[in-house]
Amino acid sequence: MKDGEELLSNEQNVGVEKMIMQALTQNEAVALTTPMVYSLVTSLGTDGKPNVLGVSWVTRTSFDPFLIMISIDHSRYSHAGIDLHKEFVVHYPSAEQAHAAWICGTRSGRDTDKIKEAGLALIDSVAVNVPTIGGVTVAFECKVVGQFETGDHTVFVAEVVAARGNPQNAGHLYVNSEYEFFSLESTKRPRD
Repeated sequence: MKDGEELLSNEQNVGVEKMIMQALTQNEAVALTTPMVYSLVTSLGTDGKPNVLGVSWVTRTSFDPFLIMISIDHSRYSHAGIDLHKEFVVHYPSAEQAHAAWICGTRSGRDTDKIKEAGLALIDSVAVNVPTIGGVTVAFECKVVGQFETGDHTVFVAEVVAARGNPQNAGHLYVNSEYEFFSLESTKRPRD
């Protein structure tokens, strides 16, 4: 028996067509990885003014110390501010904040005050100068401890210096490849 023949004979109920893999473009492959958890990242601009950015490339990297990393495109307005101030807050918005989150992910802070347009309320943070968005499921206040370039993005590694949240708003948002938001409780399609 040749390699693979036993596997095929054991998987006859599945069908060979389900086992065939096809070449995909980068965009097609990435679309198949969705949905992704959606977060909002507040930072200070180079002028010291608060800004917010929609980010899906967020991950925890260590429990002790508690570290989070975010990956931000070099061309994004928030990039220069995070690079300068070395602080940001990662927020997991609640299902009720889906439309606001969509606005923050589809506009540039260079052109508009996204916080005002989205109707987000900012509150003082506990341990960083960057404000926190009120009413989110959870917010992690972060201080950058390292960064490195990865092609067209910078990965900012940060220590979580404070965390606050609203356990009653546990339905944070996910986003799919069509930029549709949903929580585990409901599906939202925020559009203008």
